[in-house]
Parts: sequence; C-alpha cells; structure tokens
Amino acid sequence: QVQLVESGGGLVQPGGSLRLSCAASGFIFSSYYMSWYRQAPGKERELVAGITSAAGSTNYADSVKGRFTISRDNSQNTVYLQMNSLKPEDTAVYYCNAKRSSYAYWGQGTQVTVSS
Repeated sequence: QVQLVESGGGLVQPGGSLRLSCAASGFIFSSYYMSWYRQAPGKERELVAGITSAAGSTNYADSVKGRFTISRDNSQNTVYLQMNSLKPEDTAVYYCNAKRSSYAYWGQGTQVTVSS
C-alpha cells in the first residue's frame, strides 16, 4: 500500500522557517522523482520544488528560489522541504508527490500558515 505522509506544517511568523518532511512507503522510493506542490485557497495547485531520484538535480518555482531547499534521504525514504524567509503568500496546503513514468502518488497535505 502506497503512502506519502507529510509533516512539519504549522503557523509561523513572516521571516520564519519551517521544515516539511514526507515519509514514503509501499513503493521503491529511490527510483521516483519527488516534488512538493502547494495549493492556496481559491488557487490552483502549483509546483514548488522537485528533486531527481538520485538527488542529482533540483528545480524550484521562481517564487521560492533562494528561500526553499528540497532534499531527500533515500535510506530513510523521506523527502524534505526547508523553507526559510517565509512570506504570507507562502500560506497554503503543501503536498508531497512521487512520480515515475505513468505512476504518480500524492500525500494528504500539510497546512503552512505564515502570519503575524
């Protein structure tokens, strides 16, 4: 049974930091491209960051470049999103995604709220 379980969300003040984690099980994690998406109220889900299976390459949305860092630990079947210098516009539900060819899996999401 495939599972992606996100954690680490919460309420943080502008300028603060959070680290999201996504624990995977039920598939060969090390062979999947992993991504973080987010969806704010009334908006479409958007790609935040992605990382290749061997962590050799990453990509980021322009809005988070220089502030967010995606990483993975294939020995722990976990992908992370370190979020620094958070802004109110980063408020959203953050989702973990695993993709390989025609297979794609989603987590249930974790809420991140940036507010003073």
